[in-house]
Amino acid sequence: MEWWSEIRRRVLVDGVSRRQILRETGIHWKTLDKILSHSMPPGYRRTVPRERPKIGPFLGRIRQIIEEDKGLPKKQHHTAKRIFERIRGEGYTGGQTQVKEAVREIRQRSQEVFMPLIHRPGEAQADFGYALVKEDGRLRKAVLFVMSLPHSDAVLVQMFDRICTEVFWEAHRRAFEFFGGVPRRITYDNEGVMVAQVIGARKRKLTNGFLQLQSHYLFGEHFCLVRRANEKGVVEGMVGYTRRNYLVPVPQVQDLEELNRQLEDRCREELRRRLRGKSGTKEQLLAEDKAAFLPLPAGPFDACRKESTIAGSLSLVRFDSSDYSVPVRWAHHPVVVKGYTDRVEVCFKDTLVASHERLWGKEGVCFEPLHYLALLERKPGALDHARPLEGWALPECFGVLRRRLEQEREGEGTREYIRVLRLLEKHSLPTLTRAVEKALRAGALTRDAIAQFLIPREEWRETTFRLDGREHLREVKVAATDVSEYGSLLGAGGGQ
Repeated sequence: MEWWSEIRRRVLVDGVSRRQILRETGIHWKTLDKILSHSMPPGYRRTVPRERPKIGPFLGRIRQIIEEDKGLPKKQHHTAKRIFERIRGEGYTGGQTQVKEAVREIRQRSQEVFMPLIHRPGEAQADFGYALVKEDGRLRKAVLFVMSLPHSDAVLVQMFDRICTEVFWEAHRRAFEFFGGVPRRITYDNEGVMVAQVIGARKRKLTNGFLQLQSHYLFGEHFCLVRRANEKGVVEGMVGYTRRNYLVPVPQVQDLEELNRQLEDRCREELRRRLRGKSGTKEQLLAEDKAAFLPLPAGPFDACRKESTIAGSLSLVRFDSSDYSVPVRWAHHPVVVKGYTDRVEVCFKDTLVASHERLWGKEGVCFEPLHYLALLERKPGALDHARPLEGWALPECFGVLRRRLEQEREGEGTREYIRVLRLLEKHSLPTLTRAVEKALRAGALTRDAIAQFLIPREEWRETTFRLDGREHLREVKVAATDVSEYGSLLGAGGGQ
């Protein structure tokens, strides 16, 4: 570059003749013309495409293979090496390098170019993904939900056990409450929890679950074209950003709700960041989103899936392939099971009869021992073999109480012990434990006696009489008692 600039300066500024420059440098006159015409070396430019006689007849076949790959998972696309092996079997005699160059050129020309978009306030994009979490010491895959507001770049991230209707509902409820309003339009892909059927390019048959949520919050929907996730590119990028920045290293938590509280705190911290090319922080831009939002409905959305069923003879109801216990009095009764993301509730009409932590595994069983004590009172012989009581850890005093009752009351001792356990239907375990310990010390080994220790009693306290507020009593003079006077009384008594 230095000699190029020197030649141009000598000819164009100093007036040195071209003939002299050719003599001094030995370059061709066409090269000199090029130097004087271009301020920088233009480089080599091929005027006609290079002939490739060996690869040329196979370019169409290579394009066909690459085009067919587009409908397949990315991990099963042809590599250049694999294309080389295939066309070699079809008569190609050239080298692998030519195939690699041809594949690279074809793929470069076929790459999609995207239009920069403007994002209006009040719109959102939502997406699901997956990430690893160590929950209670166990590494497992969990569902990642992200809702992003492209205008302000505000985002809410939450983790759930799996994708289903109630998770979809709960995720949206949390997002709307976090943002302080309902986006006017939300862009989705074509997940089965939302789309029952794709009809043409843009028309969709929506699931009942999606329509219920939409009817409550009144937001509009927009679905991407099939395999065109770039239509919601903001949230697609946020899913990856979240994995890299929120979930690395793999979070170690007791449960997902602990992780969700941490994620929500991170999302609030993000609101203080200033966006590149924007005039304010995310929080300031979020105010513009809120101004365009729909208001939150007056009543909350009950984010649970309901199923009507009949409690079986084992006092169990089934929901989502797992069984949950109800009190034995509700066996054979029609009930409604309500499945939330964190719990399962069983109702008879308007009465809540049971509540359990949600089981997300297959064919699980969740027992509440208290649900079966009324039955055990009628069938005390089943106490040691009752499956609902398996693993029920009670304080040591309950074991002592049972042994003493069975020794002192023979056949009725077990039944009386079960009657004591039924006090847990109305009292907490720590309260009943204290009552049993008192009863053992007092030797009061019946249900009714133990129940007496559960009645709250005010403790006796020694008090001191005060003259505060009784100023008139200060004028009263009380003489000290002469103890000798009691002796005269005793003497008089003795004389009679």
